[in-house]
Amino acid sequence: MAKVPTTSTTLLKQIAGAAEHPRWAEFVAKYRPMLEAHARERFPGVEADDLIQETLLGVMKALPGYVEREDRKGAFHNFLTGVLRHKAVDALRKAGRRGEAEALATRDAPDGVAGGAAEAWRRTVYAVALGQLMDNPRLGARGKQIFLRTALRGEKPQAVAESLGVSRGVVDVTKKRMTDRLRELVERLKDVDGIR
Repeated sequence: MAKVPTTSTTLLKQIAGAAEHPRWAEFVAKYRPMLEAHARERFPGVEADDLIQETLLGVMKALPGYVEREDRKGAFHNFLTGVLRHKAVDALRKAGRRGEAEALATRDAPDGVAGGAAEAWRRTVYAVALGQLMDNPRLGARGKQIFLRTALRGEKPQAVAESLGVSRGVVDVTKKRMTDRLRELVERLKDVDGIR
């Protein structure tokens, strides 16, 4: 895997303002090697050049909203690879390789996400957003544990509160904040190319 570049917030803000900004070439030169390595490693059945072009177009469209809402370190890499994954699923579906698309969409997804009648790429968006949420270094381990146990595993909030030695109110507030953040991440990823 190629080295993950350090994200310059200034660069993101500048290119988010205009698709024709001269620093887009710098952005592409900086991130393309990482995207190529990720695409070849994770999505070998998809033409890497086409996948990267589609990813960059999606990022260009979503970047203004991303820059406006994002303030945490390390999130851009997750966002970028999430867009790449979505575009890989989309490419497989367009090529009539629905089985491969669904397998890719549900790979690494939590148990409750992979089942049901929802389209594969909706599950992908959810799985990517959940990954971004759980990878956020600014969210504490206790908050992540509360969210995982109450929202994803369905444990009773009072039992979780007692086991962690916190009040029921802390559990409820944490679950709500994490759920709201997950919803924002899902919406941002949906905005990449109008998934609905």
